Amino acid sequence: MGEKGLVPNTYTYTIITAGLCRAKRMNEAKLTFEEMQKTGLKPDYNACSALIDGFMREGDIDEVLRIKDVMVSCGIPINLITYNVLIHGLCKFGKMEKAAEILKGMITLGCKPNSRTFCLLIEGYCREHNMGRALELLDEMEKRNLVPSAVSYGAMINGLCHCKDLSLANKLLEKMTFSGLKPNVVVYSTLIMGYASEGRIEEARRLLDGMSCSGVAPDIFCYNAIISCLSKAGKMEEASTYLLEIQGRGLKPDAVTFGAFILGYSKTGKMTEAAKYFDEMLDHGLMPNNPLYTVLINGHFKAGNLMEALSIFRHLHALGVLPDVQTCSAFIHGLLKNGRVQEALKVFSELKEKGLVPDVFTYSSLISGFCKQGEVEKAFELHDEMCLKGIAPNIFIYNALVDGLCKSGDIQRARKLFDGMPEKGLEPDSVTYSTMIDGYCKSENVAEAFSLFHEMPSKGVQPHSFVYNALVHGCCKEGDMEKAMNLFREMLQKGFATTLSFNTLIDGYCKSCKIQEASQLFQEMIAKQIMPDHVTYTTVIDWHCKAGKMEEANLLFKEMQERNLIVDTVFALFEKMVAKGVKPDEVTYGLVIYAHCKEDNLVEAFKLRDEVVGKGMLTKGTIHDLLITALCKREDLTEASKLLDEMGELGLKPSLAACSTLVRSFHEAGKMDEATRVFEGVKSLGLVPDTTTLIDLVNGNLNDTDSEDARNLIKQLV
Repeated sequence: MGEKGLVPNTYTYTIITAGLCRAKRMNEAKLTFEEMQKTGLKPDYNACSALIDGFMREGDIDEVLRIKDVMVSCGIPINLITYNVLIHGLCKFGKMEKAAEILKGMITLGCKPNSRTFCLLIEGYCREHNMGRALELLDEMEKRNLVPSAVSYGAMINGLCHCKDLSLANKLLEKMTFSGLKPNVVVYSTLIMGYASEGRIEEARRLLDGMSCSGVAPDIFCYNAIISCLSKAGKMEEASTYLLEIQGRGLKPDAVTFGAFILGYSKTGKMTEAAKYFDEMLDHGLMPNNPLYTVLINGHFKAGNLMEALSIFRHLHALGVLPDVQTCSAFIHGLLKNGRVQEALKVFSELKEKGLVPDVFTYSSLISGFCKQGEVEKAFELHDEMCLKGIAPNIFIYNALVDGLCKSGDIQRARKLFDGMPEKGLEPDSVTYSTMIDGYCKSENVAEAFSLFHEMPSKGVQPHSFVYNALVHGCCKEGDMEKAMNLFREMLQKGFATTLSFNTLIDGYCKSCKIQEASQLFQEMIAKQIMPDHVTYTTVIDWHCKAGKMEEANLLFKEMQERNLIVDTVFALFEKMVAKGVKPDEVTYGLVIYAHCKEDNLVEAFKLRDEVVGKGMLTKGTIHDLLITALCKREDLTEASKLLDEMGELGLKPSLAACSTLVRSFHEAGKMDEATRVFEGVKSLGLVPDTTTLIDLVNGNLNDTDSEDARNLIKQLV
């Protein structure tokens, strides 16, 4: 233009600047604008507006603000549209303070903000979760009679849900509806997800019903929120009803839907159901992610389904999915729990070969596993390896190592590790203290155990029942029953005393030949409604036998069997009592025969029955009743019938229960003649058959078309 004597004016520069901005050539546009200023021409609104739009698009906020300052210094009026563009850009890039300054400045210069101005700022503050400022702007809008947009309401509801202020979020929803705006599915789903994440399922359901009534169809996100909430609470049947509703609406369950069911059923231990939804997920062409595989693996291990857990892990590899550290760690942890140390180590090696970095949980599982296996040195090798990699051991790892050393008898090394914990930024917790105290007690260094016990409160760690039990046991081993009893009384006051506590003290008194004190403690135990177990009974009975108190031993033995305590213990005690010279009576024999019947060991049961008969001790029909019932259970009805006949020969009266069992068994076997014979025998003994027995006989005779017998029996029923 200059060669032809033409001089570009403001309009010329503006056209070129705007064109370059549209072409996204912002550097050239900036140079053109600066050239215009150098020539002494005053920029106009259009050039500045084009530059603001262009720089805003590129996210160059500094240039945007510079152009705005040029407009102000040149006296170019900034209109509402440009102010909104400025505020929108600043909010978009998180420059909320600058955006607020622009609002303040425009009001000062007499430019009235509109609904969009406020909405842009509200949405920006909501993204920053600054709900206080967003709500202030909402109040300001109301004062200016401006109506927020549906998007702004949605942003505020979303922000309030994020801040857990669901009550205010719900009020805003009501306000939005009242103002004539219709909430969309996103607004509803946001609030539903908010309530569901807080476990407030009823409010979430109410909203789901409300949106349907308002003509807004729920989407999969709404349903997933409710299903996830129900699944976390273990309410799987209720969750299933929503799955049916999803399908009824023509919606497709997604990975989140199936994941919620898999998680819920895994948590409740129903792994068959979890596996069903996993298969269904695959059938829908949906790929489970690593966290879902982790849930399934954990669930199967907890349910004792080792092979299923192995299968899931292999399935993951077969699909070409690289398991992450968390999935591998869960698998390693499960293998170690099942004693499969070598397999766990193999997975650990594979994890490292694939470039994955084991985390503290992975090392914790392996170290704990090795310590439990008694391989403490291997555990320390892993400890050293993780430290070299810059992974700091946590309290669980130290507790495992201390426990491993104590159990291997290396109490000095355990103490060194214990004392060195604060240097590593860790303080021993109740588990660490209790492990050390137990270790000292088992190493017969009770004095050092008490030293740690007295130290605990000053370190902010309160002793619990395990600590007290360990100390009581240590005192009992040393024969210091007075100290043990003082600790025990302290336990009672604190509510720590358990069956184990009583057992330890009772055993201590017995070993100190203080049988009277042991018996008193046994009675106190029952009075305090702390139930003795098989260990309590075994201890007291054994020492009664040693003291020659056979009658007391026999009474306790019967009491033990009546309480249905461990069968093997009953047999062992019976043999021990006989060996000690205790003469079992008919009741004692009956109890042991009952135990054998429970174990389906009828050979031994009949041997004892013959022993009772041979000794002429049989006065009641109880033993025969037990044997008849056991034979019926085995479906050996011929022998059961013979035994019933034998009772008559011995002058023993069978119980109604045993006879009824035999009648029912014959009926179930289709032997109605035998059933009727036993039934008539029951009546001849003066026993009154129960209704169930009569009904069985009626049904059996009707099936045999013996209507006359059936009619006679029906008369007895009525």
